[in-house]
Amino acid sequence: MKRKHLKLTLAVLMSAALLAGCAVPAAPAAPAAAPQQPQVVYVPVQQQPGRNPAIRNDWPIKNKLVAALLAILLGALGIHKFYLGENSKGILYLIFCWCYIPGILGIIEGIQMLTSNDENFQLKYKCRLEQ
Repeated sequence: MKRKHLKLTLAVLMSAALLAGCAVPAAPAAPAAAPQQPQVVYVPVQQQPGRNPAIRNDWPIKNKLVAALLAILLGALGIHKFYLGENSKGILYLIFCWCYIPGILGIIEGIQMLTSNDENFQLKYKCRLEQ
């Protein structure tokens, strides 16, 4: 009832102001409804029990021992980098093989590969290990 009375009073005041030649303020607009946000649905990925979810199934399968042996024996040529899919680093090792620094780095990386745990190896080189 009060609302209807308020609207009627407002209409009378606006018409009186128009007759008197005064500027009429605009009626307050109803608050606009906020647009609804799209709902995000997360679908759980089927993971093997005890497996890190950060290790993706689309990563290539590699052997940690092969990568370490390639790094120790042929690290100067960057063969281990090519094996792990890091082709740009492999090319750099190949270009600078004459200065023995890639050979030293290859030995160090091979030892690191052998001493790292499987999960860290997979996350660092973005590959899955053979089961």
